[in-house]
Amino acid sequence: MLNHFRLSMAWVHTWFGLVLGFVLMVAFFFGSLSVFDREIDRWAVPATRFAPQPMPSYDHLLADVYARLKPDPVDMAATAKRVVGELPAADTMPLVSLFAYTTHRDPVLLIGGEFGIPNQPKNPADDHLHVHGRATVDPRTGEFLPDDALKIGSDWFYPLHYSLNLNWMRLGIYVVGLAGLAMLVALVTGVIMHRKVFREFFTFRPNKRLQRSALDLHNMTGVVALPFHFFFAFTGVLIFAGFYYFPVTHTLLKPLHDQHEVLEAADTGLPHDEAGVPAPLASVDAMVAEAKRIWAERDMAGEVGFLTIKHLGDANGYVSIYRAGSDRVALVGEGIHFKASTGELLREDPPRSPVESIAQFLTGLHLQHFEHWALRWLYVLGGLLGCVCIATGFVFFVEKRKQDHARRGLQGSRIVDALAVTTVTGMVLAAVAMLVANRVLPEAMAGKGEWEKAVFWGVWVLALLHASWRSSPVAKAWRNPAWAEQCWLLVALSVAAVLLNWITTGDHLLKTVLIEPYWPVAGVDLSLLGCAVLAACCARKLAKPKTVSAAARGAEVVYD
Repeated sequence: MLNHFRLSMAWVHTWFGLVLGFVLMVAFFFGSLSVFDREIDRWAVPATRFAPQPMPSYDHLLADVYARLKPDPVDMAATAKRVVGELPAADTMPLVSLFAYTTHRDPVLLIGGEFGIPNQPKNPADDHLHVHGRATVDPRTGEFLPDDALKIGSDWFYPLHYSLNLNWMRLGIYVVGLAGLAMLVALVTGVIMHRKVFREFFTFRPNKRLQRSALDLHNMTGVVALPFHFFFAFTGVLIFAGFYYFPVTHTLLKPLHDQHEVLEAADTGLPHDEAGVPAPLASVDAMVAEAKRIWAERDMAGEVGFLTIKHLGDANGYVSIYRAGSDRVALVGEGIHFKASTGELLREDPPRSPVESIAQFLTGLHLQHFEHWALRWLYVLGGLLGCVCIATGFVFFVEKRKQDHARRGLQGSRIVDALAVTTVTGMVLAAVAMLVANRVLPEAMAGKGEWEKAVFWGVWVLALLHASWRSSPVAKAWRNPAWAEQCWLLVALSVAAVLLNWITTGDHLLKTVLIEPYWPVAGVDLSLLGCAVLAACCARKLAKPKTVSAAARGAEVVYD
């Protein structure tokens, strides 16, 4: 009975892992890169290579910046489809709310706002109708960075790990959520399958043939990082559950949700609606100084991480100032709210309830915006161990079955192997090729960011075509040469990216490490060189003889 149950769990583990493992590979790899997404941004946008800055003065700098902020043309086009009549000209739309956000790792400042429109919605239930604008600003001067300067780390790699950058009907978010649930199932069934978990923690036989080595490495990386894998799969699903997977507050319970907003506004003293009476804006800098004084009195002195103004220019306007949470797990907190027209203190956020504290803690652990560099590298290590676990699972699946498939004339192993090459080496090739394109394409090129995205998808598609074209040996129970070939290409692209960064910006490693240390750029360069070394080692290993003897084929056992 027990053996039958274990075999059932093995079937679930194998097929759940195979079908959704390709998505999980993307989530883990780009999730690992997202730990240092801001540092990748510094590498990709040389104009942002300066020291992190605190929140700048609103009165002396940001007020002028927001006066120059314009509605986003893409959002204008989307909003125009939801309203009756034509939208007013962009220059005539008043800014009715705004925000500014920065972190201890961001030299630049992210700002945005909502522009009011007089149009009525086509759907009466469509509330909060505005046109949005967003920009990235140099906080030292207030200058806007070019829109075409794609922040590859935070605007491409980071959303890729939870949405696959497939935004139609939020398809990517749902696919990744399903994969996260499959990951939880795979972890539980994997523990059930392996009775000797402690032994597998220490067992790796690299000199055995590939099937045995792949299984050892799969087991070892799965056991070593098991708590990490479980935690991130669980919290990843948890974070999006209320927003996307079970959005009952915005669907079935929307009337109650809207009523709750009104009641909450009355309870907190923060107005829900505009008064319709114009009012000036008092000194925001004075409000920031008061917020810092209150935090210092609470023995939690800190800088401003997030600033918002609601109902701007209205008598019901209020300013919310949140403390940067880089010294804690929570992202931001300790909000202090002021009446915008007078600077009067309206509210200090009370301590969170136990449930809210747990939710914020779990969310903060997943998002890891705290300032702890050693722990951040442990996050990267855990994510890459997840990639190794999934990749070796693919290799073991193919190696275990390709002899039988070759004998029976089946193509299953060949298809899985081609997809595995595409997902493992092809995915990394696409990411590194995007960095190469970033340094090759001129900085002032119109639509540069779109070209970089096109290179990413194009290289990934080419990797799939190459892996499929070179996969015919797998049908004969040989090894797919695409593994080694794509590894060697990865070596070339990684080194090229480092050299191109030097040529185009002058920021070589001697400068960024020793002469004028700037670790965000140096770290990316060193990571690319490390990637090149690892890819070369893998290429040499995978270029060994493609066949094995019949005796060796019969010498392996799957689970001890």
